Amino acid sequence: MAGKLGLDPVLVARARELARRAGRPVVDMARSHTTVSVERAVLRLAGVTGADPDGIPWVNRLVDAVVADVGLGHGVALPVFDALVREQSTDVTLLAQKAAAGSVRFALPAGRSATAARRAARKMVAAGVRQIDRRRVERDRLVKRYGDPAQRPWIYLIVATGDIYEDIPQAQAAARAGADVIAVIRSTGQSLLDYVPEGATREGFAGTYATQENFRLMRAALDESSRELGRYVRLTNYASGLCMPEMAALAGLERLDMMLNDSMYGILFRDINPVRTFVDQRFSRQVHARAGIIINTGEDNYLTTADAVDEAHTVTVSQLLNEYFAHEAGLADWQLGLGHAFEINPDVPESFRLELAHALLARELFPDAPLKWMPPTKHMTGDVFRGNLLDGFFNLVGAMTGQGILLVGMMTEAVVTPWLSDRDIALQNVRYVLGAAGGLREDFVPAPGGFIQQRANRVLGEALDLLERIGEQSLLTAIAEGTFGIMKRPADRGKGLSGVAAHEGDYYNPATEILEQVA
Repeated sequence: MAGKLGLDPVLVARARELARRAGRPVVDMARSHTTVSVERAVLRLAGVTGADPDGIPWVNRLVDAVVADVGLGHGVALPVFDALVREQSTDVTLLAQKAAAGSVRFALPAGRSATAARRAARKMVAAGVRQIDRRRVERDRLVKRYGDPAQRPWIYLIVATGDIYEDIPQAQAAARAGADVIAVIRSTGQSLLDYVPEGATREGFAGTYATQENFRLMRAALDESSRELGRYVRLTNYASGLCMPEMAALAGLERLDMMLNDSMYGILFRDINPVRTFVDQRFSRQVHARAGIIINTGEDNYLTTADAVDEAHTVTVSQLLNEYFAHEAGLADWQLGLGHAFEINPDVPESFRLELAHALLARELFPDAPLKWMPPTKHMTGDVFRGNLLDGFFNLVGAMTGQGILLVGMMTEAVVTPWLSDRDIALQNVRYVLGAAGGLREDFVPAPGGFIQQRANRVLGEALDLLERIGEQSLLTAIAEGTFGIMKRPADRGKGLSGVAAHEGDYYNPATEILEQVA
């Protein structure tokens, strides 16, 4: 028996083995398929930038032209760089413009032509990966210079006006008020766009569009705040939806520090095809691993549609699957911001003790992961006094169980868009709890055999049972049957399926080749 919960290490090891068994077929599928977004990410790493007069990125136009001529299953690298060699050019963006105008056609090279194309592709994509490496070194240098926050959990706060130039002063003000991580929440519906908008944006819907220029602007602003405050302020955005690989590549190039990246969120809550999601997710996580980016997973969302007590074990199962997928893609434990949430109905008897049991279970199952602890939303009513109290209890659980990343809850969360004054009050709540009880973790030990230990062990047992069933069927079948978040998502349906292809025998992806190279 080990830890504060008395978890049986044999059962914990069995849970991880079952997660590996359930996840391995999905990894095999991801390794043998590609998507239009994976191929666009390869070309972005090779330097394709900009958009046509209608706002369609040149990288989309180029991939579409290649697919029209030779299909997707071979990858785009060889056809594109074969054409580039024939054009005696090194400007991939110019090639995309010519392809959009119909003045370049693509073919599958063979022999010496294929060798030359492979060499050119590898060289240009490697330059993009080296830029990601430089940005990671830059982050390490700045963290060493300015330092990390003195306390854990890190305080994570959302900024989202729709206008990047309005987001910036709000983000800097939030950092001055104590926020350690600024999340620029993405415009509603962007996850369903099969392209990444270009440039700085000033209009969004309940959020700001995720673009490379918006990433650059906010990172530069928070670097100013880091210098001012004497601590490194981290930046979060999203690698989810139909453009996960591209978002990951752009984030690495612009030195983002965290990204929302969950294995099933887009499937369950955006009806994106499961195969498309798992293929995109693996590549995006490989990029995150190289870039030193911490991922945030989305298990908290399950509890907004399913009961937080009855379905608590599905969160644990998803965390175990997310851990397996992350490790397989190369992410280290310190990069696993596995998600869970304070979403039990406060009217349930012993709700606070149940929350403690669930949060401590996550902490003990993943002792080296930062964990991302999410505030109450589902049971917020508009009573701001009750809401602020609930957020205080949420903050207390975070302190008592040693969470790594604490998303600041707002008393008006899920009722209205919070005012700036709401954010200030919410930050006061966090600062008070962490200041008054930040060290309570060392004193908090549940009673042996008591309510909290029993509950945590029961959830782990239910998770083992579910993992056994998933292994007997398949993860894709479990998702289709509504196992997670009570959302049923069959593998042969959903948005983005047309952008998936199985690898042909000559498939080549220089980015994957570089990212999977053993150091």
